[in-house]
Amino acid sequence: MEWFRTLLFSEGIAHTILLYSLAIWLGVLLGKVKIVGISLGPTFVLFVGLFIGHLGFTVNHEVAEFVREFGLILFIYSIGLQVGPGFFSSFKRGGMQLNLMAAGIVLLGVGVTILLFYLLNGRVSMPMLVGVMSGAVTNTPGLGAAQEALKQAFEAGQLAEIPQIALGYAVAYPLAVVGIILSMVVIRLMFRINIEQEEQALEASGEVQADKPEIMTLRLTNKALSGRKLHEIKDLVGRSFVISRMMRQGHYSIPRMDSILQEGDLLLVITATADVEPVTVFMGEKVEMDWEASEKQLVSRRIVITRSEINGKTLGSLRLRTLYGVNITRVHRSGVDLLGNPNLVLQVGDRVMVVGELGDIEKVEKFLGNTLKRLDEPHIITLFIGIFLGILIGSIPFFIPGIPMPVKLGLAGGPLIVSILIGRFGFKLKLITYTTQSANFMLREIGITLFLASVGLMSGGQFAETVFSGDGLLWIGLGFLITILPLLIMGFVARKFAGLNYFILMGLLAGSTTDPPALSYAGSIANNDQPAVSYSTVYPLTMFLRVILAQLLILAFV
Repeated sequence: MEWFRTLLFSEGIAHTILLYSLAIWLGVLLGKVKIVGISLGPTFVLFVGLFIGHLGFTVNHEVAEFVREFGLILFIYSIGLQVGPGFFSSFKRGGMQLNLMAAGIVLLGVGVTILLFYLLNGRVSMPMLVGVMSGAVTNTPGLGAAQEALKQAFEAGQLAEIPQIALGYAVAYPLAVVGIILSMVVIRLMFRINIEQEEQALEASGEVQADKPEIMTLRLTNKALSGRKLHEIKDLVGRSFVISRMMRQGHYSIPRMDSILQEGDLLLVITATADVEPVTVFMGEKVEMDWEASEKQLVSRRIVITRSEINGKTLGSLRLRTLYGVNITRVHRSGVDLLGNPNLVLQVGDRVMVVGELGDIEKVEKFLGNTLKRLDEPHIITLFIGIFLGILIGSIPFFIPGIPMPVKLGLAGGPLIVSILIGRFGFKLKLITYTTQSANFMLREIGITLFLASVGLMSGGQFAETVFSGDGLLWIGLGFLITILPLLIMGFVARKFAGLNYFILMGLLAGSTTDPPALSYAGSIANNDQPAVSYSTVYPLTMFLRVILAQLLILAFV
C-alpha cells in the first residue's frame, strides 16, 4: 500500500489532482443538500477544501495559486459574456432606478465595513473585513478581486505577508444567505405586505416587461389610414410594430412596406407591451380571430442564425421581406423575446420567428444558416482573445488620489470589463460571442469550483485555529451586520419613498447581493417572474461594483 500512501501525502501532480477532484466532487454533492429549502450550491466546495486542508493534506502553493487565478478568470469572463448584451440596456426606463438602489446597497455595505473598522479601532484588519464583507454579500468574485489586490500590495512591499482573508469569507457566508432572506421577511412584516394585493398592483401598473412582444388582432377602422402604404402608417403611428399577416376578403397575405392597407383589413400585429394601447387606439379595434386557417397558405417557423456573416447586421439591412416575401416578427435571445424591429442588431445564436410561404421560408433558412451543428462548436478564439485583452488591461497601473500605490484592475476586474464589452460589442469586430447556455454554465462552474477548491486547500490548515480560538465569532457577527443593515435601509427607502412593488424589491435585494438562493426564495413567493427580471437588471452593475470596490478598499487601507 506504499503507492497509496505516496499518492495521498506527496505533492505530486496525481496527488494535487486527486485532492482537487475530491474537494469539488464532495463540495458540489453536499452543496445540493437543502436545509429549510436553502442550499449553498458550489460554495460548499470551499468548506470541503478547508476541511481537507485542516486534516493536513496540502498542495503545492504555486500550483494552487495558478489554478485559483485561472479558475477566477474563467468564472469572471463567462459571467461577463452572459451579462454583456444586457449590461447597458439595463439602465433604460425603470432599470436606472433599480440600478441606483442596487449601487446604494453596495455602497452602504462598504460604508458599514469602514465604520466597523474604526469602531473596533483596528482590531480586525481591513483586508480581513473585506473578506468578511465578500462572504456577507455572497460574492465570490469580490473575494478573488481582494486577493488579487493583496498580492499587488505584497509585491509592492506594502505588506509583509498576505493574510488569509478566505477564512473571513468562509465564516460569514452561511449566515449571509439566511440574512438576505430574513431581510425580505422583515420588510414584508414591517410594511404588512399582502402578496395578493401586490400581484394586483403589479398587473395594474402596466410596467411589467414593457418591452415584451404581445400578439393581437386588429381591424383597421381609422379611415384616415385607409389607402395609405404600410411604411406611411408606421411613420404616423410613431410606435414600433410588425404586421405578421393580413386578411382581406378571406385572402391571407404578408404585407410589405409598400402594401396599401384598406379599412376593414384584419391584421395580426406584434408590438411591445407598452405600445399595445397607442397602436390599438390609432389603428382600429381589437377583435378575436383564429388565424389557424392561414397556415394552409402561410407557415411560421423558428430559424437559428448560424452564419457568421449575419452577425452584427440589422434586421432591416437584410431586406428579407423584399427579397423573399417573409416577415420576421420576433427574435429570441438569451431567454428573452424581442420585437422584430428593423433596427435590431442580430447576433449568431438568435432564433428568429419567420412567417411566409413554405418555399420562401426554406430560402431564408439557407440564407440565415439554421445549422445547429455550428452552434455546438466552441468559439475558442473569442474566449482567449478576451482573456488576453482582459489580463493586459487588468495589468495597466493607474493612480487614484489618496491611494499610496498604483491601482490595477487585476485578474478579476480586467477580464470582467473586457468580457462585458465583447459580449455587447463583439459583433462589430466580427467576433462570435455566442455560447450555448449549457456551455457557459459549464465554463462558469468549472471556474468557480477550481477557485473555491484552491482557496480552501490553501487556507484549511489555519481554519480551525483562527476561527475557533481567534476572532471567528466576531467575524460572524460583523458579517451579519454587513449583510442585514444595507438591505434593510435601502429596502425601507425603496418601499417607503419609491413605492417599489414587493416582488421587484425582492429581486433587487437578491440581485444586489448576487445571491441565487435568495432569488429562489423570492421566486417561490411570487407567482410571476418579476423577481428574476429585477435580479437580472441589477446583477451586471452589482457584480462590477463588488469586484472594483473590494480592490479599492484593500489598496486604500493597506
